[in-house]
Amino acid sequence: MTVERPMPPLDADERTTLESWLDFYRSTLAMKCEGLSEEQVRRASVTPSPLTLLGLVQHMAEVERNWFRRVLTGEEVGPIHAPDDDPQGHDGGFDLTENVSIATARQTWEAEIALSRANCAARALEQTSPFMGGAVTLRWIYTHMIAEYARHCGHADLLRECIDGTTGV
Repeated sequence: MTVERPMPPLDADERTTLESWLDFYRSTLAMKCEGLSEEQVRRASVTPSPLTLLGLVQHMAEVERNWFRRVLTGEEVGPIHAPDDDPQGHDGGFDLTENVSIATARQTWEAEIALSRANCAARALEQTSPFMGGAVTLRWIYTHMIAEYARHCGHADLLRECIDGTTGV
């Protein structure tokens, strides 16, 4: 499967700009995993870190779930890749198990992205949700998610370079 990564528009309204940059980075992470074997996406390439491309995909599914379901809509949903009683489940997903392949992790991540888009569709950027004793806007969540993905896409770039020398994209 070839991942398409459209360039965010250069002159769009704020919502389109935010959504486009978030999708750009989602696509970037998918591209970093493209064409690799199961063994390669499980490889911790930068010692001493245990970070892997598969772990990043799992983590971003957790992050999507946390911000666009738990925080944005108040949905009470447990972690995907951690026990339900894990208080860090919203920030986890990095640990690998034998029963999760890159294909299943991608399916889960893509399902969370679809739910994220659906949860955002009818909300204004200024609409708030309760968070940490205050309120957070959808605009803030989009901005945070763009930063989260950008940071992890940098990690993915380094991991991919260590795996097979591929850089950029």
